[in-house]
Amino acid sequence: MNKPLRRTSVVVMVMFALLLVNATFSVVVRESNLNARPDNRRVRDAEFGQDRGAILVGNSPIAETEPSEDRFRYQRVYPHGELYAAVTGYYAFDYGTSGLEATYNGQLAGTDDSLFVRRLLDLITNRPPTGATVQTTINAKAQEVAHAGLGKYRGAVVAVDAKTGAVLTLVSTPSYDPNALASHDIGNDGEAGKAWQALLDAIGEPLRNRAVREIYPPGSTFKLVTAAAALENGHSADEEWDAPEKLKLPNTDTYLPNESSCGGDKINLEQALKVSCNTAFANVGIAVGADALQEQAEKFGFDARQLADLNGVASRFPDNPDPAQTALSAIGQFDVAATPLQMAMVTAGIANDGVVMKPYVVSGIRGADLTPISTTRPEEFGRAMEVSNARTLQRWMQTVVNDGTGRNGQIAGYEVGGKTGTANTTPERPPYAWYTSYVRAGDRTLAVTVFIEDADIERNEISGGRLAAPIAKAVLEALL
Repeated sequence: MNKPLRRTSVVVMVMFALLLVNATFSVVVRESNLNARPDNRRVRDAEFGQDRGAILVGNSPIAETEPSEDRFRYQRVYPHGELYAAVTGYYAFDYGTSGLEATYNGQLAGTDDSLFVRRLLDLITNRPPTGATVQTTINAKAQEVAHAGLGKYRGAVVAVDAKTGAVLTLVSTPSYDPNALASHDIGNDGEAGKAWQALLDAIGEPLRNRAVREIYPPGSTFKLVTAAAALENGHSADEEWDAPEKLKLPNTDTYLPNESSCGGDKINLEQALKVSCNTAFANVGIAVGADALQEQAEKFGFDARQLADLNGVASRFPDNPDPAQTALSAIGQFDVAATPLQMAMVTAGIANDGVVMKPYVVSGIRGADLTPISTTRPEEFGRAMEVSNARTLQRWMQTVVNDGTGRNGQIAGYEVGGKTGTANTTPERPPYAWYTSYVRAGDRTLAVTVFIEDADIERNEISGGRLAAPIAKAVLEALL
């Protein structure tokens, strides 16, 4: 063989070798990622022709698959419409997936690696492949109560088991009906396309998950974090703080007012929390400092993504605020922003004697034959407070409910602690109304946060105690 032919042969062999390596890499390494791409229409065509697994609340499906008489053979169905949309998300041919439908797409479709043995058996026995079942932690009764309580309000409700982190209620309003998006009448002019465009154009942006994927100024509910920072940094429960009618913010000509009387010019933190005294808590924030506030917020979960199952986002405490900004941050204003889930975590951590649990909404995955594939175990996020300090803050939160701004959250016969919040943003839009609380019943400790972005009422009628606390009470009563 002459020299040019040898060179050509070597080049051809190298190219074949590279081709084999690339093909092997694609099959072994890239297959899962390629199959998971939302724009992979071939995989989506195949998935729509499979018996997709159910998503359950208790023993009842909130998403399931039924046989259909069209080319896809199976139709995704959401029996409760918009009630669980913030949990299930949607499953649409043209618009992909969201929520649990997206996160557990491989398990529901039966293509996940954990189902390899079952897929192999289906192939050998010539049975049609079926997806796994996703079991959620949601409580059906509390979910219905939360959804009805919010009604036409724009907002969210999140309830958790403080001792485990299990999410028991997760509602975002306005919601939407995933059935329309799951329609097999696809294309821009089909039922699914028209439903999608209507949702994009809708007032209130129903596709937004306000419970876990949007952050808002938490207002006075953040005073729980500030109070925790004071206790954790050596300030005693009996220490008194200046509480003037208005406070001149450091190095500015701006004054911070109180919404009502604080009950004295110098008050302790229990009184300050009871009446939600802005100036006292601003002074607390200045005294403990921005670093201590940020560290305390992070111990409760701020600046870390929570509930990845629903693609949750991180809540935020501002970096390097100056003294004036620190004072405002201490009362949940300036650039502090939190999800309703995050504020539920704060309350749950306090109620759980200072231990914050990682939130989760899926308790387990089961095969089509109901054989367990995986089970979620409760996991600590970390300790946010010492036990003694947490119990002190619990007593203060009980005072808020028994004698302060949270009276509408009382539940007869139970220990209830809470904190109201009203967060101002811009003069053009109404304040946000918040309420976060916990209830203790025997060995159970439950926490809930209600957030109302827009109640469509007069500005002076908006408050966390008036609007959000009754909803929180109803949800907790449903869980008891």
